[in-house]
Amino acid sequence: MATAPVSIDVGSDGVAVIKITNPPVNALAPAVIAGLKEKYNEAMRRDDVKAIVVIGNGGKFSGGFDINVFQQVHKTGDLSLLPSVSVELMVNAIEDAKKPSVAAVQGLALGGGLELAMACHARIATRETQFGLPELTLGVIPGFGGTQRLPRLVGISKAVEMMLLSKSITSTEGKKLGLIDEVVSSEELLGFSKRWALDIAERRKPWLSSLRRTDKLGSLPEARAILKAARAQARKTAPNMPQHQACLDAVEEGIAFGGYAGVLKEEKLFNELVLSPTARALVHVFLAQRATSKVPKVTDVGLKPRHIKKAAVIGGGLMGSGIATALILSNIFVILKEVNSTYLERGMKMISANVRGLVVKKKLTQDKADKALSLLKGALDYSDFKDVDMVIEAVIENVPLKQSIFRDLEKACPAHCVLATNTSTIDLHVVGDKTSSQDRILGAHFFSPAHVMPLLEIVRTEKTSPQAILDLMTVGKAIKKVPVVVGNCTGFAVNRAFFPYTQGAVMLLHLGVDLFRIDRVISSFGMPMGPFQLQDLAGYGVALAVGVEFSSAFAGRTFSSPLVKLMVESGRNGKNNGRGYYLYEKGSKPKPDPTVQSIIEESRKRVNIMPGGKPITVSDQEIVEMVLFPAVNEACRVLDEGVVVRASDLDIASVLGMSFPSYRGGLVFWGDSIGASHIYACLKKWANLYGSFYTPSKYLEERAMKGLPLSATSTSQGSRSRL
Repeated sequence: MATAPVSIDVGSDGVAVIKITNPPVNALAPAVIAGLKEKYNEAMRRDDVKAIVVIGNGGKFSGGFDINVFQQVHKTGDLSLLPSVSVELMVNAIEDAKKPSVAAVQGLALGGGLELAMACHARIATRETQFGLPELTLGVIPGFGGTQRLPRLVGISKAVEMMLLSKSITSTEGKKLGLIDEVVSSEELLGFSKRWALDIAERRKPWLSSLRRTDKLGSLPEARAILKAARAQARKTAPNMPQHQACLDAVEEGIAFGGYAGVLKEEKLFNELVLSPTARALVHVFLAQRATSKVPKVTDVGLKPRHIKKAAVIGGGLMGSGIATALILSNIFVILKEVNSTYLERGMKMISANVRGLVVKKKLTQDKADKALSLLKGALDYSDFKDVDMVIEAVIENVPLKQSIFRDLEKACPAHCVLATNTSTIDLHVVGDKTSSQDRILGAHFFSPAHVMPLLEIVRTEKTSPQAILDLMTVGKAIKKVPVVVGNCTGFAVNRAFFPYTQGAVMLLHLGVDLFRIDRVISSFGMPMGPFQLQDLAGYGVALAVGVEFSSAFAGRTFSSPLVKLMVESGRNGKNNGRGYYLYEKGSKPKPDPTVQSIIEESRKRVNIMPGGKPITVSDQEIVEMVLFPAVNEACRVLDEGVVVRASDLDIASVLGMSFPSYRGGLVFWGDSIGASHIYACLKKWANLYGSFYTPSKYLEERAMKGLPLSATSTSQGSRSRL
């Protein structure tokens, strides 16, 4: 029989220990919340109970409300699936009870977990415990009284910062702020908390209700001034996210009309936000990220990942140095190989600068930086490769060079060593063509800068062994990346789905739409920058090389123009030399360069696609659609060919690899929110007007005709990634 998720144990001292047991993080699932209510009722009825201690099993207090419940609400639209917690449990059963409660907190108290702890009359924590209210990252606000109790315990400014930035703090900071009453060792936690609870019951310590405290709120005008500044900041940094303003509304209600009124307002706003498009999208992204760790025939066949102690990186340029940085920061010994001592020295310096930069930004201590750099060794030959567990090749996109490297690796490395390439476009069959080790060759496609960007695309062929995939997935997680396993094709999943994004923007430009307007509109949609500024940043060499790859792989459905070539001929290379579509000066934001207009005019003249020679007239929404619908269309082809295991893998990859706005749920999810029939109709119309670049895919057409979501992939298809 399954263990009840909440238990009660009453000691001879009169303290009832109520324990949550819902591994792995003691999430507050509906059964846990029902169990807490039931055990609290029992403790109140029993004469032998004087006080209560709430604790989590397995060294974790609680990671918060069970997010799977949100998914159920989104599927059904049924808000009654959400248990009533805010008033029934937090206020009535715990805070206003006739017996005091102490939260004994270890490991983490996040979201609903922290809200549960704040409803108790005191909080005792172990060192290094994490406290936070990250609900805004899921499109909602704290819904169990957090918007009311946190400002009363730590002050309005700190509470607003913690909620709006979803920023957690440790118990040491919590003690200074007044969130935590005492910090103790894990051995002392339970005993100390029981004594504290009895001291409250017997009036030796104050019996405090967080919801009724006002000592840290300041005057109403002061509070409103803080909230006004926070609102202005949120409008600037999170313009498309309604939960930020709603959170501040709930805080303000409580300050103006009292904590209980604030709790009621919070609950109302929470219920409205749960069903909002933003919450649907952000919950989808959260669960999509979780789903990437399940890969059929890899993670479900009983294999154990091998321990990767020593890795080698070939090539110390921008990508190679970033990859090496990520590995040493995660305690993996790295040999960096270069072709000569000049390049090697430059690569070693770049890695050192990456690590030192983290110290300057206070993201790493000096000790940890020194330890990381001690795990790095330079090499000019393969003599140190005899005992490496994994090699990641990160040289330039040159087929003969890569083939020659992989031939050498096969001879130099042990038979178990995983051989990975960081190519962003080249077919893996071609890379490993001259070897007999295709079962351990796979793609480790990092995104630049490699030690910062969170996505790792793991590219497999039908010959790659499940063990090699599992080993690379495990390393990916160890270096704090989200590994997404994809099939082998030009551009793989992310770059392939997004090549029409840039080309769509370039086509619009040649149809007469202002370049800087396109960038502004796409930025307003939620991309960190527009496609032209992104091209400036990546450098034009990349744009030219990749353009050739895609034109030959997907002939008939690409759009090419001489624009980038003309930019290079006029002495521009984007951010690299300070001149692109924008001007780049140190210490100031990029400024649109009006002199680029003559190059654009020349390119337009050569391509000559404006209807009747006149610029087209488009709304901002049409700009978004003409740039992004072609990317959705290509994503449909990626799904149709089974390049990804599931549609949500492409969503999380688009968010983490291309910075597609998470609050829109990823590329496919966003397409589904608009609907296949609208996307299909638009693409068909533009294909008739402007050519084959816009031709809808068969997969999109089928879903439009049958009224199916794009994410509903057909299980009958052969899938390259599932092989």
